[in-house]
Amino acid sequence: MIKSEGVAVSGTDEPDFSGLEGGEEQAAEDAVQEVVNWYNTQIIAERRAPVPDEERLEELKAGRQAALADQAQLVTADPQEAERIAVVYAARLRDLKES
Repeated sequence: MIKSEGVAVSGTDEPDFSGLEGGEEQAAEDAVQEVVNWYNTQIIAERRAPVPDEERLEELKAGRQAALADQAQLVTADPQEAERIAVVYAARLRDLKES
């Protein structure tokens, strides 16, 4: 790894922020946002269906709302809680994409 102006840089031109404070919180935020994005995409697709499944729409909206509530809680989460949320949401996204 090469040091460039105080920021570690790997073999690519991407900065490596892994040693900076807040990494767990950002990872959790990203993971939750990916799940919210998945729900948004599914909701749009369902609404555009010739005959939208209202029950599925309600389930999707509830899932999105739960993710948004968890996202709001990240503001006060400590690093360990943020790491746990990141792991949970990464697994949830995998499950959602597989279903």
